[in-house]
Order: sequence, then C-alpha cells, then structure tokens
Amino acid sequence: MLARALFVLLLFANGVCSGATLSPAEEAKIQFLIASVETLSGAQFVRNGVAYDGKAAAEHLRIKRQRAGSRIRTADEFITLCASMSSVSGTPYLIRFADGHTVNAGDYLRQRLVELRPPTQ
Repeated sequence: MLARALFVLLLFANGVCSGATLSPAEEAKIQFLIASVETLSGAQFVRNGVAYDGKAAAEHLRIKRQRAGSRIRTADEFITLCASMSSVSGTPYLIRFADGHTVNAGDYLRQRLVELRPPTQ
C-alpha cells in the first residue's frame, strides 16, 4: 500500500513539475472515450463492485480527468491513470453490456481508441 501511495505521489509530482500540456487532439480523444461510455445502450459501468449507468460513469471519469490535471498528456494516459481502475481500491473497472458479457473498461477504451486511428496504407 505504501509503495502504491509513493508511486501515485511520484506520478503527481512528475506531472506538476513537467508543466505538461494536453494537445487539442488528445483532449478530443479523451472526450470521445468518455462519451463512448456515456452512450453505451443498456450497459453498466462497474466500479468497486457497484454498477452505474453510462451517465454516472461518464461524470466519474470527467471528475478523475479533471483531478489528474497536467499528469494526463495523452488519451492512453487517461485510460491508464483514470479509466482502468479505482485509484482507491486498485480494482479494475468493468463494463457489463446489455447481453451480460463483461469486459475490462481499460480494454474497451483502448479498442475504441484504436478505432479512432486512421487506417494505415
């Protein structure tokens, strides 16, 4: 637990000291990812064993994004630091779809991010 707290503290210090900024393109990707959770029809976002609807999940992700501040420089960092697991318990976030199957939220969001990238030629 102490090692985890130190890791989080170091991440925070690194982000604050580096003065990192988020590009408009990366911010747009993050907003897309949050919206993709918010608009999942019939799905539930499971956080620490409690299921939330898409709207509540999106609001939670927006709050975590805001609190992370300059530590987030890319959409991938947003997924890793804000949208994959509880920063309190370390429990992975899950998405339970209307048909009952469940996936890790981080995996789902990374797949959505891949879908945003233009196809290579």
